[in-house]
Amino acid sequence: MSVSVVILNWNGKKYLEKFLPFLQESVLDMPEVDIVVADNGSEDGSLKLMKDKFPEITTLSFDKNYGFAGGYNRALKELQSDYFVLLNSDVEVTKDWLRVLYDYMERNSSVAACQPKILSYYKRNFFEYAGACGGFIDKYGYPFCRGRIFGVVEEDFGQYDDIKDVFWATGACLMIRSKDYWEAGGLDEEFFAHQEEIDLCWRLKSRGRRIVCNPQSVVYHIGGGTLDAENPRKIYFNFRNNLLMLYKNLPQRSLRRVFNVRFYLDNLAAFWYFITGKFKNMKAITDARTEFRKMQSSFVAKRDENILKSVRSTFTEISQNSILYEYYIKRNRKFSQLVRDDEIFVDEEHAVKQEDDNKKDG
Repeated sequence: MSVSVVILNWNGKKYLEKFLPFLQESVLDMPEVDIVVADNGSEDGSLKLMKDKFPEITTLSFDKNYGFAGGYNRALKELQSDYFVLLNSDVEVTKDWLRVLYDYMERNSSVAACQPKILSYYKRNFFEYAGACGGFIDKYGYPFCRGRIFGVVEEDFGQYDDIKDVFWATGACLMIRSKDYWEAGGLDEEFFAHQEEIDLCWRLKSRGRRIVCNPQSVVYHIGGGTLDAENPRKIYFNFRNNLLMLYKNLPQRSLRRVFNVRFYLDNLAAFWYFITGKFKNMKAITDARTEFRKMQSSFVAKRDENILKSVRSTFTEISQNSILYEYYIKRNRKFSQLVRDDEIFVDEEHAVKQEDDNKKDG
């Protein structure tokens, strides 16, 4: 089975120069693996670096920045591998990181995609923000991870070292079957950047496929290489794309209720930025909601397709509580504190029963 490890690069010359040798060394004993760098219109000399220092690596060059989703879709269309690995340029891999993921996927055909444990490059005993040890969402669509809730990142003591089904796997390091990738429609290019991997994983989960975090594989991620968490542009994309994702994937019975709640929560977040003097961040949220309303009609067909192809809409990996309530009111800042409450996640037996009830109602 062939594997393509694909790095989508945008002005990441310093990361390519630093981390590509680690990647090459890690797959020396895996002849089925090909490394590809897809350049998303870089202007920092990345292509010259690839030609001069890494001529043996396949390089694809795009005429402009198509974003995370568009760049990857264009790159992966050029490849015929059985597996794709989406890998950020600012990731340092470890010796057997890919072997572990590959062997696991080969043994578990029901798994469409998986991620390793993501640790911080600079604080190596802590999880990294983007994906940590596997992603979840709450009932209102807010993402969180084993090892990271909002801005609080946990130290890694091995507390999440069990292989676990998750709701989403991070695009910082994502191994996915090419067949599943294309059958689910790939990454949504209208997202441009941020939360497109959660949207893809939701579609895969809805179609009966599994998403897994395998912490026996470990990588170290610098993170924040393009935009920091408080950057207004990042806030804009996160709020807009989260609403688009919810609209595309929520079952009809939940859609109005969730959007009614999100109207108040999003405006509360904008108000908080206003009273703290972060006016650009406030405007990013209001602009995101405005843009979502403009784009909503163009997503009707995508929503209809997702609902039509879904075989389930209830998931054990969606928290039945509000993560905002858990974090700000109950002061639960660690994933392990959340799961002490048996009712925060629906158990599998209840999920199946609820799914059957939904089918009867629908």
